[in-house]
Amino acid sequence: MVIADKEFIINNQPFHGRDMLTLVDYTKDEITYLLDLADYLKDQKKQGIVFEPLKGKTLGMIFEKSSTRTRVSFEAGIYQLGGTGIFLSSKDIQIGRGETVADTAQVLSGYLDGIMIRTFSQETVKELAKHASIPVINGLTDTYHPCQVLADLQTVREIKGSLSGVKMAYIGDGNNMVHSLMLGAALMGMEFVVAAPKGYHPDVEITYKAKQLAEEHGAKISVTEDPQEAVKGANVIYTDVWASMGQEDEQEKREIAFEGYQVNEELLSLASSDVIFMHCLPAHRGEEVTANVIDGTHSVVFQQAENRLHAQKALMTALMGK
Repeated sequence: MVIADKEFIINNQPFHGRDMLTLVDYTKDEITYLLDLADYLKDQKKQGIVFEPLKGKTLGMIFEKSSTRTRVSFEAGIYQLGGTGIFLSSKDIQIGRGETVADTAQVLSGYLDGIMIRTFSQETVKELAKHASIPVINGLTDTYHPCQVLADLQTVREIKGSLSGVKMAYIGDGNNMVHSLMLGAALMGMEFVVAAPKGYHPDVEITYKAKQLAEEHGAKISVTEDPQEAVKGANVIYTDVWASMGQEDEQEKREIAFEGYQVNEELLSLASSDVIFMHCLPAHRGEEVTANVIDGTHSVVFQQAENRLHAQKALMTALMGK
């Protein structure tokens, strides 16, 4: 679907003022609208058409974790939409010196039109949203990464033409990426299989929630310890680093635990012939994925990375525009 009516985009706002804390804050139809809007905004950008529904709006971007894709895509995105982004490091604002999250939320609500936060605890994001009177967007926590998954869903739909019935196999650590991918796949009617070693499975409660959603939407969610079994018939193979940010001291331990979970040409050959390879980046070539896979013909990682810009522009337009 291509949205052609700018007035529809700006004025049809069941989203206005809402937060994006996790994907389950939204229905399947609402996520579909965001993906349609992302496609529209991407097309406008490619054509060189200026579209500024957020002219005069300001997004505050709180970073307690370092970033490449999140910072640049949000900052470039708000600028392209006609607004302004303000980078707020935890080292530079009072939240890093003991001011409460609640006080910070209320103060920033008087200055800004939206807040994006990239932090450790999901509770911090929930607390910020509870006390802010403006939209709060979860740019990443240790539990969820919803903005990345919006871009991932956009990418899969661009290439496969649909999300319903697409099989995605995730190989590796049951981390924040898995949690959001699992929920997104369940909402959109996909088959999602996680292959992770014992002790590194995704959160039990989130898995249960995803399976409940899967029943409602005709999706299928499963967890296994066998990567070869997981990728059979897969249309998408996805992986992430074995040691996420903050887990660097576990690197050697995790390298041992994840032996046999590398995405390589042998594993790729067990999937569907039209399989695509995805990675949220940054990648460690030679660890979770070989160079000839991530740099090969099946890889769409840079299309996926670009779509962070377009998916997040759609989200900001929906939540902040009016």
